[in-house]
Amino acid sequence: MDFSKIQGLGKNISSSFTPFATRTQQFMREQLGQADEKTQLPPDYLELEKRVDALKNVHQKMLAVTTQYGNESYDYPPNLRESIVDMSRTTLEKVQLLGGASTAAEAQNILTKPGTKAAPKTFPHAIGRASLAASHSLDPAEPLATALEKYALASEQVGEARLQQDAQIVSRFNSAFTTTLNTNLMFATKARKNVENARLSLDAAKSRAKSGGGIGFPGLASPGRKDGVAEDEGLTEEQRVEVETAEDEFVGCTEEAVGVMKNVLDTPEPLRNLADLVQAQLEFHKKAYEIYTELAPLIESLQVEQEASYRKSREEGA
Repeated sequence: MDFSKIQGLGKNISSSFTPFATRTQQFMREQLGQADEKTQLPPDYLELEKRVDALKNVHQKMLAVTTQYGNESYDYPPNLRESIVDMSRTTLEKVQLLGGASTAAEAQNILTKPGTKAAPKTFPHAIGRASLAASHSLDPAEPLATALEKYALASEQVGEARLQQDAQIVSRFNSAFTTTLNTNLMFATKARKNVENARLSLDAAKSRAKSGGGIGFPGLASPGRKDGVAEDEGLTEEQRVEVETAEDEFVGCTEEAVGVMKNVLDTPEPLRNLADLVQAQLEFHKKAYEIYTELAPLIESLQVEQEASYRKSREEGA
């Protein structure tokens, strides 16, 4: 057995474990109030952290709601019970087929026979299906039957526009916000973690140097000194190098984290994503407005005709 390889493996494990153990020990001392000191991060850095946390919260809160756009039936009434037959054809398909029916039996067969394309499970589509079924329970000559059929077709069109809106929001807004959470904001979290680890390593190195008999530490004011320069005459060369190396690592990690956080905060991507969300909603509501604007005069015309017919029948019967 090659004991030299085993010893080398042991050293590698020890070298990777020791920094972690050191940081953990320093962290526990701080939590228990046993640490002599704790290196403070600059106020500007702490402000950046707060802003990044707020931006992360924005993404999480928005996605908690907008992810519902990926659920087709988010506005479907929970207490509504529709059969498989009800959902087996779209409203448009039923209307087209019913237009070619010559008998009541054929019409009934169209309404009850499953089709090739399942109807979407949304509130507008559900209104369309209910309106169409209601219209065919009346005499086709009745104005209300005609109005209900037209309303059914319009409702389905609105439902289709809603599905288009949802697809755009999922692909443009939800996807982008999720990507930002899993990349830029995650990178910022990792960079901040590196700073915290470097800070713990630095304070652990200072603590070891102090317990080893050193009077002061690089970058810290010592008793009797007002210029903030450390007296390091009591430090061994090994202690001095360890503390200086830890300080360099801490400064480097802090500078890197500042750059990463500023990049996350300065990018216009969230505003661009929000603009896409608003645009998708605008297009949907505009389309719905156009559909109902076209429908309203038709139904109003049927209403006027029926009212005139109703008044005429009352006058003739008087």
